[in-house]
Amino acid sequence: MAHKYQFSVVMSCGGCSGAVDRSLKKLEGVEKYDISLETQTVKVETNDSLKYEDVLAQITKTGKKVTEGKEEVDGGLQERKV
Repeated sequence: MAHKYQFSVVMSCGGCSGAVDRSLKKLEGVEKYDISLETQTVKVETNDSLKYEDVLAQITKTGKKVTEGKEEVDGGLQERKV
């Protein structure tokens, strides 16, 4: 079963979203993701082995500020600590 996470990330330009893109490409277990510079969101779908904290850590390694994180639970988004 896949996990779905959503993060609000402060990104001001294409370079910012590109940094997040490159970091998620390197993360083992990421199945797909969508980065929106316009809405400042990063949606990530992972396999079972990849946890919320691992994805959060990978995004924060880029130096971008994550202001909010959510995990899909039973079809709804649930707030998580950032």
